Amino acid sequence: MSEDVDNGPVIALDAMGGDDAPGEIVRGAADAARDLGIRVALVGQRDVLSAELAKLSYPTNLIDVVHASEVIEMEESPALAARQKKDSSIVVGLKLVKEGRASAFVSAGNTGAVMAGATMYLKRIRGILRPTLAALLPLSGRLSVLLDVGANADCKPEYLLQFAQMASAYMQKVWKIERPKVALLNIGEEESKGSSLTQGTYELLSSSSLNFVGNIEGRDVPMGKADVIVTDGFTGNVVVKTMEGMAEFITGEMRKAIMSRPWYAAAGLVLSPALNGMRKTLDYREYGAGPLLGTNGLVFIGHGRSDALAILSSLRVAREAVQAGMLDAIREIAPADRVR
Repeated sequence: MSEDVDNGPVIALDAMGGDDAPGEIVRGAADAARDLGIRVALVGQRDVLSAELAKLSYPTNLIDVVHASEVIEMEESPALAARQKKDSSIVVGLKLVKEGRASAFVSAGNTGAVMAGATMYLKRIRGILRPTLAALLPLSGRLSVLLDVGANADCKPEYLLQFAQMASAYMQKVWKIERPKVALLNIGEEESKGSSLTQGTYELLSSSSLNFVGNIEGRDVPMGKADVIVTDGFTGNVVVKTMEGMAEFITGEMRKAIMSRPWYAAAGLVLSPALNGMRKTLDYREYGAGPLLGTNGLVFIGHGRSDALAILSSLRVAREAVQAGMLDAIREIAPADRVR
């Protein structure tokens, strides 16, 4: 599939990655092509994908199948699999971006393999010290981005400064937020609080041109106090997984409570429009995949449980990032003299 300015950018999609692949992934691609006019290079085992596409209605001129014979499973060693399985849907999709045959890559597959493969085949943007993985937080009526959420367990203040710079460019270009508010996740709001990492990062963020609003605590993460929340990958990963677990626990407890009495169930029916509206606002599927920032190509990593709606949203966000010039914006903030 070649690029065509009139029809928009091509987005490469890993059709074999995710808990419900390839069925839900292919359906999401078909929905995105039919409803949004997105051009998709569907990467995976040709016979399998052709059989899935045959079940669906979609504009055939907007979806091409790019064959990849191998699949990187969720439990495989990320770096080893990315290096050895060169005909996997992840590696082939990333190479489409590298070769200019696609403008972005989306996967709901093995997160570590996508990160390792992107670093291996696309390389870092010149001047970027470490690529970083961001998570979208659709909470309190506004969208925030938290990073890093697992790509870099050990960090230096310089890394966190660049994470904040890249995430700010992302929020400006893709989500149209002027002067995104940047906060540093810490154990207290005071400047003097925290570890040597957070104190050093605070100093760098304060002296930067970013719209830095200071420290926030863990309880502030869901409250929408900042558009960009920066931390190290170890802490960010724990925060995201704790929030996911609490959300599932609370939802389950509410469901059990509502069903415990007939009159509770009746009240639940009355409240269902409000509850459904809240669920839609908080639904990660509406916002798509999170970006891997810092590699020399646009890469988006979705939740392993992504269904067709999540894939459609991810493709929409990827196309918006391409059209908004997100990659060039990140290249502009990368100081070339910091290559290491």
